[in-house]
Amino acid sequence: MSAPDLVLRDITYERDRLLLSGVSVMFPAGLVTAVSGPSGSGKTTLLSVAGGLICPTSGTTDYAGASMWQGDGDPPAEVVFVLQVYGLVPVLSARENVALALRARGVRVSEADDRAESALERFDIADLGERQVEELSGGQMQRVACARAFVVAAPVLLADEPTSELDERNRDVVLRELRVEAARGAVVVVATHDPAVVEASDRHVVIDEGHLAPAHVPTAGADPRDGRWSDGVGSRR
Repeated sequence: MSAPDLVLRDITYERDRLLLSGVSVMFPAGLVTAVSGPSGSGKTTLLSVAGGLICPTSGTTDYAGASMWQGDGDPPAEVVFVLQVYGLVPVLSARENVALALRARGVRVSEADDRAESALERFDIADLGERQVEELSGGQMQRVACARAFVVAAPVLLADEPTSELDERNRDVVLRELRVEAARGAVVVVATHDPAVVEASDRHVVIDEGHLAPAHVPTAGADPRDGRWSDGVGSRR
């Protein structure tokens, strides 16, 4: 049986002002979807609603028949985030930060440490494992944040500007690993300003002033589900 898609229907979110308005979109499993748009257009808000961090004013979010909003602002166990602000614990080492994500899910300490080391290797920062996060550069912290999210192997991965602090080489490492996550069947959604990230993605949707308009980035050999959608939810063509 194929992995479930993440579906948002008629999402509106208002807080002091209207941030999302009538957004309907499907994020397919097994594909990388890029969400782009100007600063302040609603990208981060869209990911926050999609992953259950905030409750929409109206509309529904559905993954495997369940709402992503759990009532308390904690994302479901199926979801991991790469946050734009990283969300790392400054006084812990890079390895400890990554292992913490596994220990919070009940993984034994020794196994969590081993898997954390492997995750750091994926992003070419295994040599930084014992360094405290507060000693790292912005780009290094960004890769630690990626390692912490990817190590969980969750069904839904939502990444907010995961390459913003990276040079071309390290950006390509992150893009490679995003595709690895999609290849194992995960829903992968990336909010980005980077044209290279958009180009490397299977699907591309654009958000502007809280309104979402699907767009298509052709990729050789991509799944047919990466085609343009008439309403963002179910009509493929």
